[in-house]
Amino acid sequence: MNGKTVAEREAAGRAARERVKRSSHRQVGELHRDPLALLEKSSEGRVPSLVPLRYGRMIVSPFTFFRGSAILQAHDLARVPNTGMVMQICGDGHLLNFGGFATPERQLVFDLNDFDEVAPGPWEWDLKRLVASLVVAARHMRYSRGVAEELVMAAVTTYRDRMRQYADFGALELWYDKITFDRMVETALTPEGRRLIRRGMEKAAGRTHESMLEKLAYRSDRDGRELREGRDDREGLAGTYWTIRDAPPVLFHVHGPSSLYESEDNWLTQGDWRTLIKPTYEAYLKTLVPDRRELLEHFEIQDLVFKVVGVGSVGTRCLVLLLVDHHGKPLFLQVKEARQSVISQYFKAPALKHEGARVVQGQRLLQAASDIFLGWSTGPSGRHFYFRQLRDMKLSVDIEMLDSTLLTGYARLCGWAMARAHAKSGNAAIEIASYIGRGDPFAEALVGYAASYADQVERDYDVFVKAARSGAIVARSDEDMAADFRI
Repeated sequence: MNGKTVAEREAAGRAARERVKRSSHRQVGELHRDPLALLEKSSEGRVPSLVPLRYGRMIVSPFTFFRGSAILQAHDLARVPNTGMVMQICGDGHLLNFGGFATPERQLVFDLNDFDEVAPGPWEWDLKRLVASLVVAARHMRYSRGVAEELVMAAVTTYRDRMRQYADFGALELWYDKITFDRMVETALTPEGRRLIRRGMEKAAGRTHESMLEKLAYRSDRDGRELREGRDDREGLAGTYWTIRDAPPVLFHVHGPSSLYESEDNWLTQGDWRTLIKPTYEAYLKTLVPDRRELLEHFEIQDLVFKVVGVGSVGTRCLVLLLVDHHGKPLFLQVKEARQSVISQYFKAPALKHEGARVVQGQRLLQAASDIFLGWSTGPSGRHFYFRQLRDMKLSVDIEMLDSTLLTGYARLCGWAMARAHAKSGNAAIEIASYIGRGDPFAEALVGYAASYADQVERDYDVFVKAARSGAIVARSDEDMAADFRI
C-alpha cells in the first residue's frame, strides 16, 4: 500500500498536469534521426537470411511498416515530455496486438496479446502507439480524415471512461475483471457488431491443437520418413512420431534441407534438434508452478521447427515444439526469442536481467488471464526465450473486413482493454483518471498527435521504399523466398 488516501491520489493526478499539460500531448517533437539506421539497429542479431523477409513484409504499406518499426516510435516518444506515471506497459499496443483467446477456464476474452516489448514506461506511450496505429490504418483503408479522428476519439474517450470506472474498483475486483466475448456482445452498438463477435466465438472454438495437428504434421518413422496412409492400427503406429511439415520460409527444420540458417550460425553446430532444445526445455519447466510441470510430464516431445511470425518479429528466433500425450493428443508450444525491449532502450528504468522473464512477468501483470504454460528459459548461445501455447483458441481481427462503424467499435474495445491492463498493472487508475479528467482536452490532443505522427510514418516509409529501390536495403516477399525452394 502506498499509504495515500483516494483524495491524495486524485490530487497527485491533477498535479501532474502542471508538469505536463494535457494539451502538450499533441506534440510529436523535433525528430532528427535516420529511420534506416534505427531499423538496422533493430535487425542486429536476427537470422541474417530472414532480414530481407522482414523488410519485405514491412514494405507492403505504411501500416505494415508501422507495425514493424516499433523502435522508431519508442525513440520519438523519448523526445517529448511524459507524465512521470510509470508502470509496466505493453510497449507495442497497436490495434493488431489485441485479440481474442481462451482463459485457462476456456472462457473467451479480448485483451492485449503481444508482449515482446513490455517494459516499465509512461502509460501514455501505449495509448500514443494505439492512436497512431488507428490513423495509419484508416489512411491505408482510404477513410477520410474525419473517420480517422473519430477512431482516435472513440479509443481515447473509452480509455478515459473505463479508467474512471476502474478508479472506483477494489483491488480484487480489478484483478478479476475480464472483457469476455459475452460482455462484448452486450456492449456492441450495432447488430452487425454483435454478429461478428458471435461468429468470432464460433471460429475460436475450432482453433485447437488437434485441429492444427493434421494440417501441420504427419506420422513418420524414427528417421523422419512419412508413413503410408492406412497404417492406423495401434501395433503399426508403435514407435512412430509426428513430424511437422516444412513450408519455407514460414516453417522449416533448423537442421533440415529447407533451413534458412547459414552454415556459420552456431545453432547448426548443436547437432540434431533434440540436442538444441533439451536443456532449454528442462530449464523452462523450472519456471512453471509444480502442477503445470506435472501436466507436461504427460507429454512427449515429437518435433521442433523454426517459425517466421508477424512483421516486427521476423528474423528473431521463434520455434514451434510439438508434443503429444499418451493418447496421441497434441500440444503445440511456441518458443520465442525475447530481445531487449525498444521501450527500455529509450526509457531508463530498473529492468529484469532475463528478457524472457521480462515478457512473462509483464504479460501476467497486464493480461486479465494468461496462458497456463507461460514460462521462460535460456537457449543456445545464451539467447533468452519465453514459452506459450501456439494458437490455442486465438483470434485476431481482419481490419480490411471492417467498415468505418465496425472499426470505430473495435477502437473502443482496444481503448477498454488498454485501460483495464493499465489499471491492473500500475495500480494508478485513480491518478490516471484524475490526470485525464472528465472532458475532451486530452483526447483532442491525441487526435492531433496521431495525425502528425501518421505523417511522420509516411515520411519514414517513403525513405524506406526509396532505400529498397536503390538497393541500399533488400526487401523480399514470402512468395519470393518460397520460390527459392521451388514450392
